[in-house]
Formats: sequence, structure tokens, C-alpha cells
Amino acid sequence: MTAELALLNAKIWTGDPRRPHAQAVAARDGRIVAVGADAEVRRSVGVGATVIDCAGRRLVPGFNDAHAHMLHAGKDLLGTDLRAAKDEGEFVKLLGDDVRRREKGAWLTHGKWDHEAWPSRRWPTRELIDPVSRDNPVLLHRLDGHIAVANSLALRLAGVTAGTADPPGGRIVRDERTGEPTGVLIDTATDLVGRAVPPDTDADRLNALRAALRHAAGLGVTSLQCPCGLEEYRLCQRLRRDGELTARVRAVLPPDQIQTVAGEAQSGDDWLATGAIKLFADGSFGAASAWLFEPYEHDPASCGLAMHQEKELDEIVARIDRAGLQAAVHAIGDRAVHVALNAFENAARANGRRDSRHRIEHAQMVRPEDRPRFAELGVVASIQPSHAIDDMRWIKHRIGERCRYAYPYASLAQAGARIAIGTDWYVEPLDPMLTLYAAVTRESAAGGPAGGWLPEERVTVEQALRDYTAGSAYAEFQESRKGTIQPGMLADVVLLSKDILAVESREILSARVEITIVGGRVVFP
Repeated sequence: MTAELALLNAKIWTGDPRRPHAQAVAARDGRIVAVGADAEVRRSVGVGATVIDCAGRRLVPGFNDAHAHMLHAGKDLLGTDLRAAKDEGEFVKLLGDDVRRREKGAWLTHGKWDHEAWPSRRWPTRELIDPVSRDNPVLLHRLDGHIAVANSLALRLAGVTAGTADPPGGRIVRDERTGEPTGVLIDTATDLVGRAVPPDTDADRLNALRAALRHAAGLGVTSLQCPCGLEEYRLCQRLRRDGELTARVRAVLPPDQIQTVAGEAQSGDDWLATGAIKLFADGSFGAASAWLFEPYEHDPASCGLAMHQEKELDEIVARIDRAGLQAAVHAIGDRAVHVALNAFENAARANGRRDSRHRIEHAQMVRPEDRPRFAELGVVASIQPSHAIDDMRWIKHRIGERCRYAYPYASLAQAGARIAIGTDWYVEPLDPMLTLYAAVTRESAAGGPAGGWLPEERVTVEQALRDYTAGSAYAEFQESRKGTIQPGMLADVVLLSKDILAVESREILSARVEITIVGGRVVFP
């Protein structure tokens, strides 16, 4: 079979344990047709084929981000980077600069902040941001998406007052003296103001999705598994019809779309598909709303927030399972993870055991006795290694010595869990090099702590790379189509500037993507 594309003189990590290394690869009609030595692959190259000399550089399967919020991330790419603020003063200045670029009355909703990077580590309030935003309503989320700050104008437009009750699964933070909202909203309380925000136009959303796709291509991310709403999924369908997708997308929709997903699960293709439902068991550590067995160290009155009572969670998961779909449960705290595993076990008991590959998204704190249950129940641990090196700055303040149960990558792998890797982008950068570095070193990007935070949870580059490619493909039932470089697989490959399997761990951070190929087509540069 004559190839349309050939990459020669490469150092290929195939991800195929039967033939882990090769020198060349060729593709035709979007699929790999030959893998081997240069001389072997050259025989498949026809006249007019595109031939790329890789000059001895490392070629790997395309990265498959198992948890990314593409639309939100694209909006942030087009907005102001408030995460760069080093203190409240910089935060207010950046926000004020953004306000001055807007028309009076326009909402500001894009640009994530991180109070843990500030010396005070205090949440921003409406009193802090009102002076620079009196004529523009503001609703800005913390980088984890579980806390937001609204200014006084936004609260007024949304009708949120001292008399507004906390919604289930959320909390309005109030002034201890007056009972008035401070502007800080936790988890579902953010929706109280979010409902007042004028909807984006389809043109706005499409521009954001295109920005996200460009960013992904430049980082070698060839597949994105995206928790999203129905509108975003429909827009991705439009991009698919118009031939604009440059990464493969699997849409994970909310529980109110079970019938939609069940009806369309078999109609997807290699570029866009669905088949999974995402629901929440708890909040986040950043918002102190992750659901724990024992109270928080800094707040002994709180064990976090349960988004659903156990019986309700069981019923939703059972309904998803009964429809033949995959359940992806956001569970961060140890109690949330335990309850989610129980729900999967109960669903199998009620509906019969099958290859459901239900998932726990994040699994940031897992008790030792729950770790083997992932393998026993066939549950995928969908984790984000860069969360560990970000959250290690402050997590001990939240959970104290229980940190030894937190972000347990190696422990889950040793317990036999199937692992898929992602970033939770926009929460963390999409960059696979940062993610691999985090998995391998457990050190911050700036360096330290020496030897890594909880170093027993470090893994090898090869294991992280396998989980980031074949592992993520398995999590979406696509391991027979992508995730490795072998004949018959989709031709999704990435050429890197450095050999990440051979360099010192620190050098992984400076490795860059030279070429991204999806379906045999160069999408970057």
C-alpha cells in the first residue's frame, strides 16, 4: 500500500510492548500502514508522498488529554490572564485594565485567578473589586472553577442578597457582622449569578473553540475528552462538518442529557463522539468543598460538600449504567471517592457486570483500602498530575497529615488501576511537558521540594507517557484505534525537540513540539 506520508530517521517510542521502538512510520488515508526501520518503510513511500526527515528526534503517539474543558479554556485564551497576579494589587490592576477595554455594562466573566499565589491567601471580595468595576458586572472564577467572586453590580443584577438561601451543594460566603454576601460564591452558588450573565453568541463560542484547537495543536494534543454542555457539543459537530477539527473530541455531557447521549453514542466517528455522562460527587480542595470523611484542618466544622446524597448518586449512576453509557464522576475528597466507588459497585449489582469503564475524575484523595477497588470494579482513574505540584503549596493547611493519601498516582498504578492522564485544562495548563514533568518529579516547575513532594508517588516517564496515550485511549474505548504507533492505528503522532525518555527530568519542561500530525495531516506548525 503506497503511503501518502512518511516520517523517517526518527527515534520512535511506539507504545506497543511487542515492538516498542522503531525508526520510521508511514501513513495513508489517515491511518498508519508501516512501522519499522527506514529501509523497510521507504518501500511503502509512493511518488508524491510527503516525506519528513525527523533528524533523529523523538516521535511519540499524540497526547490524549483525558479531562479538558475546551470551550472555557478557549474563552480564557481570548481573555485576560488573571492567574498571573502575584497579589491582590496586581489582581485589581489587571481587572481594572480589562474593564477599561470594555463597553460600559459589559459583563466580565473570563480569566481565572488564584488566591493561593498571593501572600495573604485571602479570597477576593466585592469590596476589593468594586472600585474598578462599578459600571461593569463581574463574575470571575478561581482557576479550579469551584469558587467565584462577583462584584456588587453582578450580585444586584442577579438578585443575590442577605436573604438569599444557600443552594444545595453550594454556599454564599457572608460577612460575619452583617450577613451580607461578600461576593464569594462556592460551587453551585456560582450559578445564582451565572444565570444572570447574557449568553455568548455561537460566533463567540466558535471563536473560543478554534482558539482552543490551535493551542492544542501547538502542544501535541491530538485528542481531547471534554466534559461539556449540549451547546458546546453541537458546535463541535458544526466544526466537524466543516472540517475544522484539528484534534479528536469526545464529549462528556451532564446527566440531563442521558437520552441524547444514548441516542448518539453509536453515531460518532474518529473525530467526534460521545458516550459518557459526567456528574459531581463533591467540590474541590481549593474551595474547601471536597467531601472528606474527617473535617478540614483549617475548618473543623466542615467536611466539605456532597453534591448528591449517597442514594441519589447511586440512582443517577445506575441510570447511566442501565443506558449502556459510561459514568464519569468528579470525586476529589476521600469520602467522595469512596461513595462513587460504591455507586459503581451498586450499579453493577443492579444491572449486571459489563465492560463499563466507569471513571473517577481527579481521585485526588483515596484511602488505601479503596485503591484496589478501582481494579476490582474496572474503574478508570482519570488523574491530572500537574494538580499535585500546584496544590502542594497549600494542601497541608487543608488536610494536614492526610496528605499521604493525596494525589496517589503510583499507589493507584501499583494497585492495578487503569489510569488515564489529563490536565483539567483550563484549571491547569494543557502543556503535556508540564504534566509529564509533574508525574515524574512531583516538583514545582520552579524546582523543589528536592526529591519531590510525596516522592513515593512518582512514576517513570515511560509509564506516564503510556497512561497519557494508550491509557487515555482505553478510558474512551479507543485503544484499538489510537494511543500507539502501529499499523492500522490512526496516524496521530508528535515530533519533539528533545528525547524526553533520555534527558534529565528537569529538561522535560523545555522540550517543545516540532510537528503535530493528526490523521496523517500536519496540523502544527
